Amino acid sequence: MNNLTKEGGFMEQKFRVEGMTCSACSAAVERAVSKVEGVESVAVNLLTNSMKVVADDGVEQAILKAVDDAGYKAFPERTEGKKKEEPAEDPFLVDLAEKKKRLLASALLLLPLFYIAMGPMMGLPVPRFLAGTENLMSFALLQFMLATAILFLNRHYYINGFKSLAKRHPNMDALIAIGSGAAYVYGIIVIFQLSYGFGHGDMERVLHYGHELYFESAAMIVVLIDFGKWLEARAKHRTSDAIRSLMDLTPSEATVIRGGEEMVVAVEDIVIGDKIVLRPGENVPVDGRVIEGLSAIDESALSGESIPVEKGPGDEVMAATTNRQGRLIMEATRVGDDTTISKIIELVEDANATKAPISKIADRVAGVFVPIVIAIALVTAAVWLLLGADKEFALRLAISVLVISCPCALGLATPVAIMVGTGKGAKAGVLYKSAESLELLHEADTLILDKTGTITNGKPFVTDVVAIKGGAESLFELAYALEKPSEHPLAEGIIRSFEGKYGEKVAEDVRDFEALPGRGLKATIDGEVFYGGNIRLMEELGHSLEGVEDELQRTLNEGKTPLFFATEKELFGFIAAKDVVKKNSKEALEKLKAMGKRIIMLTGDNEKTAEVIGKDLAIDKIHAGVLPDEKEAFVRKYQEEGKVAMVGDGINDAPALARSDVGIAIGAGTDIAMESADVVLMHSDLLDVVSGVELSEATIRNIKQNLFWAFFYNVICIPVAAGVFYPSFGLTLSPMIAAFAMSFSSVFVVTNALRLNLVTLEEADRTESDEISVEPKLISLRDENKLDYPHAKGYKDKESIKEEQIMEHKTLTIEGMSCQHCVGRVEKALNALDGVKATVTLEPGEAKVEGANLSEDVLKKAVEDAGYTVVSVA
Repeated sequence: MNNLTKEGGFMEQKFRVEGMTCSACSAAVERAVSKVEGVESVAVNLLTNSMKVVADDGVEQAILKAVDDAGYKAFPERTEGKKKEEPAEDPFLVDLAEKKKRLLASALLLLPLFYIAMGPMMGLPVPRFLAGTENLMSFALLQFMLATAILFLNRHYYINGFKSLAKRHPNMDALIAIGSGAAYVYGIIVIFQLSYGFGHGDMERVLHYGHELYFESAAMIVVLIDFGKWLEARAKHRTSDAIRSLMDLTPSEATVIRGGEEMVVAVEDIVIGDKIVLRPGENVPVDGRVIEGLSAIDESALSGESIPVEKGPGDEVMAATTNRQGRLIMEATRVGDDTTISKIIELVEDANATKAPISKIADRVAGVFVPIVIAIALVTAAVWLLLGADKEFALRLAISVLVISCPCALGLATPVAIMVGTGKGAKAGVLYKSAESLELLHEADTLILDKTGTITNGKPFVTDVVAIKGGAESLFELAYALEKPSEHPLAEGIIRSFEGKYGEKVAEDVRDFEALPGRGLKATIDGEVFYGGNIRLMEELGHSLEGVEDELQRTLNEGKTPLFFATEKELFGFIAAKDVVKKNSKEALEKLKAMGKRIIMLTGDNEKTAEVIGKDLAIDKIHAGVLPDEKEAFVRKYQEEGKVAMVGDGINDAPALARSDVGIAIGAGTDIAMESADVVLMHSDLLDVVSGVELSEATIRNIKQNLFWAFFYNVICIPVAAGVFYPSFGLTLSPMIAAFAMSFSSVFVVTNALRLNLVTLEEADRTESDEISVEPKLISLRDENKLDYPHAKGYKDKESIKEEQIMEHKTLTIEGMSCQHCVGRVEKALNALDGVKATVTLEPGEAKVEGANLSEDVLKKAVEDAGYTVVSVA
């Protein structure tokens, strides 16, 4: 056994299982393997077709045999030497391609079959060689050949279905096989009746059976199921990318110092104690400790926090984080599978392997429903034969029972509602990656949310400008000029806030810009050196914080980060920035609270910052200073009390998203978070979580209605089909009428599911930018607003700038937009252009653009890069 890990004296092994199609299949595999002597536990994941077994060593062959005896195939996963390279073939993509090819071929055959079968009944013209009583045999044989081709393409339903019956654990394939098979077999019987009638001149028999062919019903069942299976496969085929994406976060090579010389080695060859050189922009290859240098490390990949953390000698650094500024030398302390990122990968793998799929209601009842229907059909035939009825009559009633009990409505009850529900969700910007997530979301009683990027915007905004000397506005302008060349997130916050208040401005003539790793920056303006940075930098310059202590303490108590500005001679003041709550988060959390959800916030931030963010929100519990692996542990803790939904956006959230009953990823988050989650919010708006819960509840209610009708219909119709009322009232059902009733039940179920389109969901206000605009508080401690330091040449506010510019208006006619998501993408692309304000409409498909010195080529390129075509510009 090569892919084993130790677990409490037992060995853990992973397998890939083939042939599973529904939760009844996974349950059957689990039952079979759990009976193997020496197996401690088994968990089968239907989504990934994987199985994790904890067992004694040496039982691999017994496990494989148990799975084979259950009717499926298992293969051990060999994981030694696993690298980051892509596999030769992605099994999910291969499966999706096969399903699509089979669906298209089946649909192409179904179209002529339906036309031939239903055309005469609808008064449509049919070829002369198929029209009239004299051509009934050709009419029947052509339908037979088309139906046979469709069923052959979908033979796996019959192979798996009848195999599951033989193994005494009927699944959804068994329902499909019996339902469509009964109609198909009866159609063959009718062909023999027609043949006998023509051969013996019995035209009464020919006329009687001429329109009792049900090949189109048999074909319709499997094609509809094919369509649902293809949709499901589309939603889940990317799940296998999550672990590979996590592995790609670490570099393949690193620079180490050995024998006093720098050399490049593969990350796999790094050993504990190696000294590793990190240059600006490089990713950290393994976990370690800084031994030389100062820098800022971007830990957002693991912590989710947007502001880089200053690192110096003695500080810990983790693999998959990024060195932003200075040169560092670190010593490797954890390598290979012991690194933090490797443990996150392991957590994602384990969570995916142990998360139990939802057992669909139809699958749960299949084990009882199918045998009962078969028994009723057999009893019907036997009773009528014992009562003296002829064989044809008894057989006709038995087949009527099977046809009327065709599980088409039962099989469609769940997938059709899921299909409509997911479509409705997509229009609202809520994407469900599986039917299970749609079914389960409303049942989650605890909602755990990451803070940064989920509840908050995930980027700093300037909240306070505190000037000790001179005016706050001129201090703000000085900061803007100094930070303009910097790429630090706090610098981006100052630039964003300044331009949001005053408009973009030509920065001062800043020279000799230099980043001071771990402290800040310095630059020269008009011949004088200015500094911007943290308290450590101010202490190095010898500046006292006297006179600003109260304001500084206030901002620190409010969870804000201060950035000081000074020359070597004097301190001018500081600017405080913080991450802020998103526009709709407060309203969304209040609505979720009103639904009875318990709201938990997890964050890697310190307790003070977390409390400041959460104090005005409907949050029941806050956990601060939470490390990546601890988030997953919190999910497991709350799962002991009920079902848990987790909302997050960062790589650090991936294990928790995978472990939770329903993982919800913010659309603006990382690809890994979205791949690890079950639900993706395209608009990065927590009000979409409210919509998701509402839609989940409505869909489950719809499914229960569909299942009630499917069973109610069978309860009424099966006795009639079995001839219970024939002796008293002469009432029975021919297979033709039974097929019509069966079709009606399917139409009812589909029509009921379509009512989900009428559900009103929570709609977020997206008429304005989703980004919150924070108005900085300007504080001049000496109540002055004059420029007391030589740097500023004055600034112009937005209105002044706008008045000086020559504004243009253009209308772009755009092709290719088909929905509001398209409109949003085009609007976002145009508004991202400097100085452009655009409004886009779907009907008509056009964009009205306003701005200074608009370039048609630039506008066209922006739209084309978004995936659409500009037809004309006026």
